[in-house]
Amino acid sequence: MHRPTPPGDSRVTGRSAALLAAAITVTALCAADALARCYPFGPRTRSVNDLGNQYVPFHAHLWDLLHGRADGGLFINWQSGYGASFLPDIGTYLGSPFALLVAVFPRDEIDLAVYVVTVLKTAAAGAAMACLLLALRPGRWWAAGLLGASYALCGWGVAVAIYNPMWIDGLIALPLLCLVGEWTLRRRRPVLGVLIVALAWIANFYTAYMATLAAGLVLLLRLLLAGLPRRQALAAAGRAAGTVALGMGLAAPLVAVVYLGTKHASPAREGHFVPVPTDDLLARLLPTTYSFGSPALYVGVTALLLALALPFHRAVPRRVRAGWTLLVIAVTLSLQWAPTQLAWHAFATPQGSAYREAFVLCAVLVIAAWHTLSHGPPDWRALGAASALLALIAAVASRSALVHRYTWAVFLLAVVGALGGLALLASQGQGQGQGLGRPAAGRRRTVLAGCAVALLFGGQLGETAATSAVASRQRLAHMDDYAPWGERQQRQADAIAGADDWPRYRTEPGRDQTVSNDPLMVGGQGVQYYSSLTSDVLSSTLTAVGGGWTSRGRSLQSLDNPVTDAVFSVGARVHSPPDPHQSWLPQGGGPVTVSRAQVPPLVTVRPPGTSAHTGVAAFGPSPYRNQERLLGSRVYTLPRATVRTGAGRPPQRGDARRPGLLVAAPARADLPGPTITARCTAGDRVFLWAPHFSGTARLAGGGPVARFRSDAEGAKIAAMQPLGAVPAAGRLRIELSPDRPGRVPDRGAVGCLDTAALRTAVEGLRATAATAVTVDDGTLRAELPAGSKGTAVVAAPRIAGWRCAAGGAEEKPAGEYYGLIAVPLDGSATSLSCTFHPPGLRLGAAAGGAALLILILLCVLGAVRRRRAAAPTTTTEQPERLTHAL
Repeated sequence: MHRPTPPGDSRVTGRSAALLAAAITVTALCAADALARCYPFGPRTRSVNDLGNQYVPFHAHLWDLLHGRADGGLFINWQSGYGASFLPDIGTYLGSPFALLVAVFPRDEIDLAVYVVTVLKTAAAGAAMACLLLALRPGRWWAAGLLGASYALCGWGVAVAIYNPMWIDGLIALPLLCLVGEWTLRRRRPVLGVLIVALAWIANFYTAYMATLAAGLVLLLRLLLAGLPRRQALAAAGRAAGTVALGMGLAAPLVAVVYLGTKHASPAREGHFVPVPTDDLLARLLPTTYSFGSPALYVGVTALLLALALPFHRAVPRRVRAGWTLLVIAVTLSLQWAPTQLAWHAFATPQGSAYREAFVLCAVLVIAAWHTLSHGPPDWRALGAASALLALIAAVASRSALVHRYTWAVFLLAVVGALGGLALLASQGQGQGQGLGRPAAGRRRTVLAGCAVALLFGGQLGETAATSAVASRQRLAHMDDYAPWGERQQRQADAIAGADDWPRYRTEPGRDQTVSNDPLMVGGQGVQYYSSLTSDVLSSTLTAVGGGWTSRGRSLQSLDNPVTDAVFSVGARVHSPPDPHQSWLPQGGGPVTVSRAQVPPLVTVRPPGTSAHTGVAAFGPSPYRNQERLLGSRVYTLPRATVRTGAGRPPQRGDARRPGLLVAAPARADLPGPTITARCTAGDRVFLWAPHFSGTARLAGGGPVARFRSDAEGAKIAAMQPLGAVPAAGRLRIELSPDRPGRVPDRGAVGCLDTAALRTAVEGLRATAATAVTVDDGTLRAELPAGSKGTAVVAAPRIAGWRCAAGGAEEKPAGEYYGLIAVPLDGSATSLSCTFHPPGLRLGAAAGGAALLILILLCVLGAVRRRRAAAPTTTTEQPERLTHAL
């Protein structure tokens, strides 16, 4: 029977194991990036997909916020989406304490800052797992460090979470929450347990939810294996539930805001879960396999072998073997069954990767491996059985297309290292049931033990570095990628800084974006905004006026249009050459320029009779007419347009599901493409609205080339684009060059803007608009001309949480004017004030306050009970019993 480790030694052992796990993790990640020649160790960027589009820009905005340079504060981000709720984004992307470390880096090294934060968070996950393993059962510290690193460097970590850094907080939370479960079993550290739960849910509530479910399963198994009387088991479960409830209560001010933010967000696509084939599932257990749509289950060959050996390791108590083996099987099956998949994802179908809970199975595999190793190295019988199972897994996985030739080379070397190391340990006869690694006499045994450790550590470092490097290269081959901060972004930032005069007017970073959150990266106050919490009212409003987007409406693009610029008070617009990092764009340099326009201020006054309750649903089908509704004046001519194929024939029509006229690229490059012809007043500016067209368009005879991007799945739609001026003859011909089959509207595709009428409309709005506007985080104030009647319209989306008042009246929920903030005026008010309170903040604050009060009362009661105790009571009986039983 294992003797408990003395408390002092236990702390030293845990610290050593945590440091070792962190060191292995950092070394492997940096070696992998050097091997893949990725930033910061090579020329290849690591900013793929959401890492470049979301996480780096949001951390850049956090840097600006911490240094007092951001437009907005904790409540409102005035730089994105013409005014977006920022607290939900903090809870989603920036809740981790590690995020604050970006403040110590220079602003132009924000990519390096995010990389360092990512590596440190992954190392913290390994350290936390190493501590958990030693808390579950004593053993050699270096073995706990090795398996802790196996968890941190699991396939989910290096293939999925590495470019979604907010998810790494779940990787850290899972072992910490399991530690909290251990403390509740032993009646230890109740306050610290509550604080850890709260921190986990604040850091990232999405993965914290999964980690909490996993920790609950681990605690349930521990209770079953302990064989405690029912009353004691129920009491322990009750303490754990109370700890989680109080911790979630403390996190409620942020979690409630995020939760309600998702309710107001642009709706995501409804998907259906389809489990991956068994051969693909098993292939992801092997090193160097990669796939976006399958669960990344790799934990290293050593950990996998030990987990497979558990059922056959006779030194492990039978109940422990059966319990952990069944938990591994149950979690594996839950990944492949739709109802449990939904349960893991909080009953919402995930967008993108369907296996975001895969880190739970990785954790369970590593804990199972620890239960094998901590009872002594598996003997030859157990190692032989595990090797046979591993060979069977490899044989089935070999049928998967995810396995490549280099997979087998890395796999075989890892198997040699793992089997060699474990076999050497087993040959030492190091005490079955006495914990791994009681000192063995003799120099020969010491040398062999050292060789065993070297094989285990060397094999793990090699296979993990290779796996991570392959994942980095595969992501670059299959996902959009973005360059780190460089000369282009610096020139954009300098141009914006020179033109910026917020809140007098907005400065738009421009259509030619570098990333989807350009305003957060380079400054300004644009409509560009990409978040899981992009509001539905903003997305719907922008779509109605001809805006474009990707990610099914959650990634909004700038709309280069003078009418919408006037509506949203965009007085300066940056024009940049195409990003040279994007190979699909035409290459060519050019200066960054700024165009300016006289626009109304942020607050305008519309005449009496204008409804303050005209919502987004009141928009019509034409984006040109919808722009005029927002402007309040007629400025467009919508000519009758004729669409013809390259052969001069009318194009086919789409169906009810995909309406419009079908256009496609000609069969040969030397053949003419489709065209659109129409007649307008000479000198008017021509715009083309073709949201489901992909390719380029230009006016015959010259003019700018406009690029349109859309896809057949509906994840992207193209924005309305300017094409130049109507020729003197009044007849215009638009030449289309599709890059894939697409559609153009059968009516209303072409709009001709009367610039003189627009100037008149703008002058009218400026004449009656607010004379002064001030903005401070979630507060907006405006001075109005005396006698203002009608409706005051604020050029910001009417997202949930705005309350406004005219004059000294009491604030009420703001009205809505075609998706914008609106306040009725009766002629008596000379001022306007609006304040923003994130939905859920009051409710969350009340829950957080109640949880804090309960926690304080429990602490006081506990202190009183201890003081009143006549004599000290021993509390070692139950922990001793747990240690022996488990």
